[in-house]
Amino acid sequence: MNETQIHINNIPIWALLPFILMLGSIAVMPIAANWYWEKNLNKLFIALVLGIPTALWLILTGLSQELTHTMIFDYIPFIILLGSLFVITGGIYVDGDIEAKPSNNSVIIGIGAVLASFMGTTGAAMLLIRPLMKTIHLRKYKVHSILFFIAIVANCGGLLTPLGDPPLFMMYLRGADFFWFFNLFPEWFLTNGLLLIIYYFVDSYYWKKEDPAVKIREKTEQKPIKLLGKVNFIFLIGVVLSVAFLNPGFISWIVPFTFTSYTREVVIITMAVLSLILTKKQVRYYNRFNWGPIEEVAYLFLGIFITMVPCLIYLENNASTLGIISPVQFYYSSGSLSSFLDNTPTAVTFHSLAKGLVILGEKGLVAGINESILYAISLGSVFFGAMTYIGNGPNFMVKAIAEHNHIKMPHFFEYMYKFSLIVLLPIYILIQLIFM
Repeated sequence: MNETQIHINNIPIWALLPFILMLGSIAVMPIAANWYWEKNLNKLFIALVLGIPTALWLILTGLSQELTHTMIFDYIPFIILLGSLFVITGGIYVDGDIEAKPSNNSVIIGIGAVLASFMGTTGAAMLLIRPLMKTIHLRKYKVHSILFFIAIVANCGGLLTPLGDPPLFMMYLRGADFFWFFNLFPEWFLTNGLLLIIYYFVDSYYWKKEDPAVKIREKTEQKPIKLLGKVNFIFLIGVVLSVAFLNPGFISWIVPFTFTSYTREVVIITMAVLSLILTKKQVRYYNRFNWGPIEEVAYLFLGIFITMVPCLIYLENNASTLGIISPVQFYYSSGSLSSFLDNTPTAVTFHSLAKGLVILGEKGLVAGINESILYAISLGSVFFGAMTYIGNGPNFMVKAIAEHNHIKMPHFFEYMYKFSLIVLLPIYILIQLIFM
């Protein structure tokens, strides 16, 4: 046994502390010290304070290869994909104002559920949240529309492709085929279908309570829907095709975990650059486009990806002692952590746990783990990211945009006991009972 193997098998429990503190900061700081947390440089400071000592410890203990692999073949592709989707979708502007009746509102959110899987939950949410708010701006009762938008567009809609939600992209990077995720269509269809039906009846209830004068204005003060920056759909298709086909499964000279695998990233970056060059500045101005959100993601995940390396090694080597072995257990465990921590590192963590359960010579593996467990992790991390504001990145972004437009959103715990626990959780339990 070489020195590296000895170190891998003896990861001390205290080495997991920086990762816990990193995720704890993400969960607690927005509530306890938002005045500090709202500045992106402060997020970078925390990421470096926790990440640099962890990186040095990994290097000094002979685990630099694991650190390098995570940063080069996980973090960089992750940021390139999210950044490119952010740039491209930021060049598409939806203008117009239609009647804010329940059927129209449901259609907007339903379109978001489809787009989320192909332009990412962040992209779809940022594209459609302002048109939705413009549609409902005359209505007195608006909050429920934003809550269902967060659940459907910013989370549950992104289940069908690796582009949809970052946890799925991380599973894709670990070997899951792009088209494997279409196997989740029944769960995607039932979950989003039920949420849209519930939303339609809830919105119909509040529509009946609206002032008749508002309903008259809604009928008369309409503006046709118009898309600006349509060229960006070409670049979006380019990203989709790159993720789907520029991988070892389709091109023989692309070798996993080598720099040939960056062929995909080069094309994706090219799509983003073309978007910046060819999109009129006025379109991004209308979208209030700025680099703040993607800077925040880059800084936070720099700290997350570094500090989670000891955790991943620890879980792989201690999986059999933790008692989480069945798909149902993985579904609720990954879901529970995804609710209160960011769902991307949660999915990666449970993937490592599942790798530790693989029996030598076991067949039918997808992304290096049992297929039924990958299925459970994918569902749990995506769906349960909607349980709190901090479960998935777009949740807080949508909340902030709504509040900036004078919509009084429920606070952290109100969101849970007034919405997610009574609307989302029963549906998630139903999904488990039907499909697992």
